[in-house]
Amino acid sequence: MDLRETIIEISSEYLKDDSFFVVDVVVKGVSGKTKILVLLDGDDGVNIDDCASLSRQIASHIETEELLDIPFILEVSSPGIDHPLKLDRQYKKNVGRALKLATTTGDILTGKLLGVSDSDIELNLEVKEKKKVSYQTVTVPFQEIEKANVLVSFK
Repeated sequence: MDLRETIIEISSEYLKDDSFFVVDVVVKGVSGKTKILVLLDGDDGVNIDDCASLSRQIASHIETEELLDIPFILEVSSPGIDHPLKLDRQYKKNVGRALKLATTTGDILTGKLLGVSDSDIELNLEVKEKKKVSYQTVTVPFQEIEKANVLVSFK
């Protein structure tokens, strides 16, 4: 098992409850140290205390088990608005919000996320033709989504 998978496993052990989940773990070398970034999310969001608590528990586990014999930086953070959606749980918690999708066919779709199933998502797209605006509901399979980001609305 590589370091990334090990950190995912450790992180999952210390989640407060089933409403929290690890979105991703990124491991990379930075200035002679290994940087470990754990992206934590929750069905009802996460706060700084959730991140700090998990960070302490992961660091303690790494040190107690002597998993790393090299200097490392550990950061636990929420994925942030600029981080693409990766898991179906993230899509589910963003139903009702606007998404921008890049598909594997090269299309860019922007619309309101209406629903999520095990295999796809349903988007309500705004279609502009001349001076008329209409709406079209489309279904996009997960395997056709290259990248999906939540759009920030300041309305």
